[in-house]
Amino acid sequence: MILTSCIYLTFLVGLLFLYYIFPKKMQWFLLLIFSFIFIIASTSDVKVYFYILSGVLISYIGSNLIGIAKSEKKKKTIQVVTIILMFLQLVFLKYLNFVGSNTINFINLFGTNLSWENISIIAPIGVTFYTLIAMGYVIDVGRGVSEAQTNILKHTLYVLYFPQLTSGPFTRYLDMEKTLYSKHKFELQNICFGFQRIIWGIFKKLVISERMGALVNTVFDNYGNFPGIYIIIGTIAFAIQLYTDFSGCMDIVLGSSETLGIKLPENFDTPYFSKSISEYWRRWHITLGTWFKDYFFYPILKSNIFQNIQSILKKIFGKKWGKRITTYIGMFLLWFTVGVWHGGASKYIIGSGLLHWFYIVSGEIFEPLFNKICKFLHINKENVLFKLWQIIRTFILVCIGDLFFRSTSTQDAIAMIKSLSVNNYSEIFKGAIFNLGLDQKDLIIAAFGIILLFIISILKQKYKIREAIRNRNIITKYFIWIFLIVFILVFGYYGTGYDAASFIYQNF
Repeated sequence: MILTSCIYLTFLVGLLFLYYIFPKKMQWFLLLIFSFIFIIASTSDVKVYFYILSGVLISYIGSNLIGIAKSEKKKKTIQVVTIILMFLQLVFLKYLNFVGSNTINFINLFGTNLSWENISIIAPIGVTFYTLIAMGYVIDVGRGVSEAQTNILKHTLYVLYFPQLTSGPFTRYLDMEKTLYSKHKFELQNICFGFQRIIWGIFKKLVISERMGALVNTVFDNYGNFPGIYIIIGTIAFAIQLYTDFSGCMDIVLGSSETLGIKLPENFDTPYFSKSISEYWRRWHITLGTWFKDYFFYPILKSNIFQNIQSILKKIFGKKWGKRITTYIGMFLLWFTVGVWHGGASKYIIGSGLLHWFYIVSGEIFEPLFNKICKFLHINKENVLFKLWQIIRTFILVCIGDLFFRSTSTQDAIAMIKSLSVNNYSEIFKGAIFNLGLDQKDLIIAAFGIILLFIISILKQKYKIREAIRNRNIITKYFIWIFLIVFILVFGYYGTGYDAASFIYQNF
């Protein structure tokens, strides 16, 4: 079920009508029913239902066995077994061909000539999202942070809650149990604010993202015919497409949940205004970064293996650098895993993983030297122009990673980087830009959408936009939202012959 479709909006309106007339203590059960309806409407493959329910069952049994275990050793054993089972299921559904092909390639290094034929498996939509959410819950139960949910239906709702099912955000049971199963009375503000956010998300997706996608597809799918400045334009367009697609999806998800009185964590905070890569990842896909830090990175650093490595490195390099090198090794594993999470291909491991590890580590290592240079040149780091330079620099570094992310393969990404230049920039002003998949009208509409998005992003730094609009007079506030709805209906990228593409991150 596509979140921008009329079917989804009808589904949500129908749920809201029943939700607020349903007995309050059973609202959570209605959400479970509609979550199942959402899954069924998204796929008709019975095997997918089996995959989803088996994953839910594993996490439910494992968490409850942890809850009743008497000793810490038994709890730890059950937790490890449960996580392994969930991890193996995820590998089977999402990464089987990646693991299989790379294993065969490694074996062939020793003189064999084996081959791997890709196996076609229909993975549940958003499988990595709900699996990691369930894994985090099991870990929290094992740590004693959360109590095991003994009601299997309530457990199922937490894992399969339909707004976050396809693309997150990653939630914690400790936070969700306070609101997911609570009684929610009808509040007009929740309905209004929720649908306003949904409208803004649809605007991002249909007005900006889909148009950028047409340009991006033209350049990246035929990069041999579009060298130089076109690749720069295509890469910037993809950065805009990816942001408006994913953040637009989150607006619809969080807005949908808000209409139900259930608050989900924010996943974006104007990431393209970041002044460093570290800051960028604190503002982009926020809940993913938090999940990996809490359940992967910190446990690795605290493990006996890494503690021993750190002790050895301290003896060799000293206390300060021994600790830092150990951290960098842990970060390497973290970013490698983040890259694999984005997809089982080297382009993801580089573009969404190790390249960002290199940025962050090299930035930390050379920061003292950079500070000395700034001091020597009398550069004021609080100057507006300097901060603007930091934002532009960070955006360029992110775009390099995005180029790998969007390319068909790592080899194609490298070939595109080699052909980067601005030598043919004059062609753009001679009308060549209209050969990139968008005509003049579409480019004007896209430009208007991007400018509006930029203005709103700046205003968000100081104001709460929806509250500010609410406080305006009735004519102004209704004009704003009616204008946005009409603009989407008139200029949205949909209609006859349009393939209502799913959101990009639904594939992960």
